[in-house]
Amino acid sequence: MPAPPPKAQTEHLAKAERLMAEGAYEPAHALCMAVLSVTPEAAGAWFLLGVLAADHDNPGKAAELFGRAAALDLTDARAPAHLARCLMTLNRRDEALAHAQAAEARRPADADTLGILGGVFRRAGLQDRAIRLFEAAVALAPEQASYACHLAAARQVTGDLAGAEAAYARALDLDGTLYQAWSARVQLRLQTSEANFLAELEAQFADAGADGRLHLGHALAKTHEDLGNPATALDWLIKAKAAKGRQVGYDPRADADLFAAAQATYPDRLVRPGKGPSDRPIFLVGLPGTGTSLVTRILSSHPEVSSVGEHAGFGQILQRMAGSPVAFGVDEATLEAASQLDLGKAGTIYLRSQAAMVPGQGVFVDRGPLNVFYAGLIHRALPNARIIGLRRHPMDACLASFRRLFAAGTSEYDFAYDLAHTGVYYAGFDRLIAHWRTVLPADRFTELAYEDLVSDPVGQTRRMLDFCGLDFDPRALAFHENTAPAAKSSSGQGPIAISASSIGRWRRYGPGLAPLRAALEANGIAISD
Repeated sequence: MPAPPPKAQTEHLAKAERLMAEGAYEPAHALCMAVLSVTPEAAGAWFLLGVLAADHDNPGKAAELFGRAAALDLTDARAPAHLARCLMTLNRRDEALAHAQAAEARRPADADTLGILGGVFRRAGLQDRAIRLFEAAVALAPEQASYACHLAAARQVTGDLAGAEAAYARALDLDGTLYQAWSARVQLRLQTSEANFLAELEAQFADAGADGRLHLGHALAKTHEDLGNPATALDWLIKAKAAKGRQVGYDPRADADLFAAAQATYPDRLVRPGKGPSDRPIFLVGLPGTGTSLVTRILSSHPEVSSVGEHAGFGQILQRMAGSPVAFGVDEATLEAASQLDLGKAGTIYLRSQAAMVPGQGVFVDRGPLNVFYAGLIHRALPNARIIGLRRHPMDACLASFRRLFAAGTSEYDFAYDLAHTGVYYAGFDRLIAHWRTVLPADRFTELAYEDLVSDPVGQTRRMLDFCGLDFDPRALAFHENTAPAAKSSSGQGPIAISASSIGRWRRYGPGLAPLRAALEANGIAISD
């Protein structure tokens, strides 16, 4: 394409933006490059190239391009806002917040930029700031259901359930096919025979695609759980997950290879690493629904303990150091390359990345199910860190994962679309935990059974605190008084509490769980009735 004269550049960029909105990326890219061939400092062209990279799931390249645009135009808030979102995706929280604050200082006046910034602050745990930005976006674009939905989710995290209900209702009034809002709205309160959305949900289920059925089916399952029909709830979950399971095409062999690669990072009782740089971190590893949120709440209620929430910080540091093309989850190549990395440096980078979230010298909890793959590497990088493996009865643990609606894009949980696959995954997890129990020092790795915590909360809390080098403090047992937001990895989680009613939950679901039990037993996991 010939280079446009300067006076035509604005028209070229406007056309490129229209083409990108239509999905015509190649001609849009050509227009941007033509503009840059004449004016390399054209911030608008760099910005659109950043959008193109982000739309193609390349947050690293997108961040580079948005950074160039933000440096060239010091007035437009869009580039630093988009840059902040990319950096947050890359788990570079401090940088993301710095650019988000810079974007906010430029006083954005469009709903899209406000919504992006709200999303960045929400992911950073700054819910009040996120709510303010989402409210501004809703005011500017009251016809856009997505902004009301994001506002509802932020309010839900802060405990403003009435405000969340109102925002979800508004979103669904604007767009009744906003399936994510349906699944989230049903979780806000107990559904009753007098007040529920069964008719609306069932009417939409038949015509929805795989993603829509996933959200609607979870909403229907939650409703039937509340109505006392667990077997019917399970039927809806199976129907809801079937289409999505076929779509993702999960292969259990891939996770089997991951478990094997994880074991190989610490294959035997190695010579214990030297003194580490810090004994601040406590890593919680466990399948979703095995008590990681509860234990985080207990530990972080101790006055000397904070929480950094659930994220993939350590794993992403290793992926960057290994040059992995995978931006999320766990990949075999990184695990295989990790032994050749400077793991001491990885530990130092990890500690530095947490400093802004947990300043000072106190202990902090990092809960992340995927850290089970990195336990050996964590010990090598941070020899003084403690690792607690959370356990639960196999059937209850698998059912908890199957009942969970994971966030979009979390392919590492694709096993949970099928009961049998969930059982196979549990068996691999169980073998990996047994390996860590064998090879890691007992003063650095321990296990905690959910059932033991429920039956003896005082004794098990004392044991955990002692393992973590902390004196007992009764405030740890008053975790229900902890007012910090307790965001979770999935929608639809109820209050965090110690409850004996969740033990043996699987027995309520009848023969529908037969494929799960068969898969567990076929893989060496005995099930006691």
